[in-house]
Amino acid sequence: MEVRQDTLSDLERRVLALVDADDLVAMTRRLVQAPGQNPPGDEAATADVLVDLAVGAGLEAHAWDVRPGRPNVEVVLPGGGGPGLLVLGHTDVVPVGDGWSLDPFGGEVRDGRLHGRGSSDMKGGLAAALVAMRALRAADVRPSGPVLLAALADEEQEGIGVREWIARRPRHDLLGCLVAEPTDLQTIVAARGACYLVVTVHGVAAHAGRPGDGRNAIHGAAAVVAEVERWHAELARSPHPLVGPPTFNVGVITGGTGGSVVPAECRVEVDRRLLPGESIASVVEAVQARLASLRLDERGLSWTLESPMDMPGFETQADHPVVVATDRALADAGGPGLPLGGWTAACDGGFVDAEWGLPVVVLGPGSVSDQAHRPDESVGVDELVVAARAYALAALRLLTP
Repeated sequence: MEVRQDTLSDLERRVLALVDADDLVAMTRRLVQAPGQNPPGDEAATADVLVDLAVGAGLEAHAWDVRPGRPNVEVVLPGGGGPGLLVLGHTDVVPVGDGWSLDPFGGEVRDGRLHGRGSSDMKGGLAAALVAMRALRAADVRPSGPVLLAALADEEQEGIGVREWIARRPRHDLLGCLVAEPTDLQTIVAARGACYLVVTVHGVAAHAGRPGDGRNAIHGAAAVVAEVERWHAELARSPHPLVGPPTFNVGVITGGTGGSVVPAECRVEVDRRLLPGESIASVVEAVQARLASLRLDERGLSWTLESPMDMPGFETQADHPVVVATDRALADAGGPGLPLGGWTAACDGGFVDAEWGLPVVVLGPGSVSDQAHRPDESVGVDELVVAARAYALAALRLLTP
């Protein structure tokens, strides 16, 4: 993954020469070695390391609690009075889980890959952003507007970090958002959103010897699950050209107190992936109508529907200047030359698009499909270097000094 020297200015070459692979690995290792599993949500250690690394790189940094022990972090490379560039990330990681052959918080480097929980999703991206910002500062670049890294809490669950951050910050001083999530070094211009749906079916308890005296909530929930499966198949027929179709996944079913009792309650937890522009309100309305069509009331059952979390999707036009500049920066930094793409995952960038209308691009080292949320998660050292170079070039070109 070689830099395309013939496309670079002298200033750009000087900046990229300051992207040091050893420092990048060291920063990523320190971030991986800091715990931050969510749930329960203990991002404070990672936030402390991030602030320490940023200050050590000569950047401005501060953190504040969204909830006790759950901080958001901002890192700033100062610039002129023009609009700045937002680099967006998160400090939480999913729980370690089983099946690891290496220490999940060791940050061990083997065969050109750095291993550990969060190495791909997305502490490698945070480290690459820090190194890019440090390279710009070390080259005495004063961009036309600030480069702002927002590393937020709770992206993996309810999004409390991004909601709090957007509520406290003005939109007008930003020209675009670059999300440093793992994309296999592909420039992503569209992503699905996500929402959690909880359907609780209520019945009547009775002795299992006389089940007709009760109303079986699990039987009602089974009808709900079957209908969700049918609906998922229907949605598959109308995919979005970049991100695929909206999807349903039944992830958890809980109900009943014992085999000899007709269950009075059953809870079904569902993940619904949203298309760009699809609102949670429209989804909830459609689910309510679909559940009503099951006519569970005629079986003596009732139900409730909740949506405890939603994260919007986004789509940015391929010819937007932020997209063009970012993708060209990636190519010049030694990227793999992949076409503009879509992402089936969701990210905090959807909130930035929905609330502020900012153009959003996702680009980062690692793979959301092959590495994130898996045992022995890892990221390629060469990917970290290319990402840092791409971030530095994109910022330099979008915020011309």
